[in-house]
This record gives sequence, structure tokens and C-alpha cells, in this order.
Amino acid sequence: IWAARAEHRILYVFYEHMKEDPAREIRRVMEFMQVDLAPEVLQKIVHHTSFGAMKENPMANYSSMPDAIFDRSCSQFMRKGEVGDWKNHFTVAQNEAFDEHYQRKMAGTTLTFRMEL
Repeated sequence: IWAARAEHRILYVFYEHMKEDPAREIRRVMEFMQVDLAPEVLQKIVHHTSFGAMKENPMANYSSMPDAIFDRSCSQFMRKGEVGDWKNHFTVAQNEAFDEHYQRKMAGTTLTFRMEL
């Protein structure tokens, strides 16, 4: 996939950046898509794509899905929406295994990821 970036227009959007400055990231998407929207439309998008709004929206939070398709008793589709919350769930060994896997899979790319704000 990394090599495909030379042949295709690809926009990389990161959750941490969206949490940090959603309007900036939405403007990046607008620019990428060559779309110009009025400032009030941009603000509506910022609002409706916020974690809090999406967590309450049945079209985004899967609450309207039957349990046979998505069983919420096992796990919520949307948890907290906090950057870095993985630290509260990974053991040291899991984190080390993830880091090793990540380094192997991301070798040769220039993408960098932030794990916290």
C-alpha cells in the first residue's frame, strides 16, 4: 500500500490529529477532495463528527444494529474516545509485542504516529 502513494492520491488522517484540531483536519480533507464549504458547514461537520456527538448517534454507534450482528454485551463499539487510553488496557508484554509488530509492518515508510497528545 505504501508504494501505491506514488500512483494514487492518498490522504492519511490520524485520530490523534482529529482530536487535537478537528477543523484543521476537516479542512485538509476538503482540500484533498477539492471541495470548498462555507464556514458554518465546516462547524456543523466538526460538531457532528465529534466523538461525543457520534457516540450518541445511532447511525454511528451501532446501537440500532441487532445483537445478532453486533453484540454490545461483549464490547461497546465506541469506548471513551481518548487518545492514549490503550495504555490502560495493554500489558507491558502486549505493548512490546505491538511495538515489534508495528516496526516490522511499517518498515520503509515515512509515516509517524503519535500515541498521545
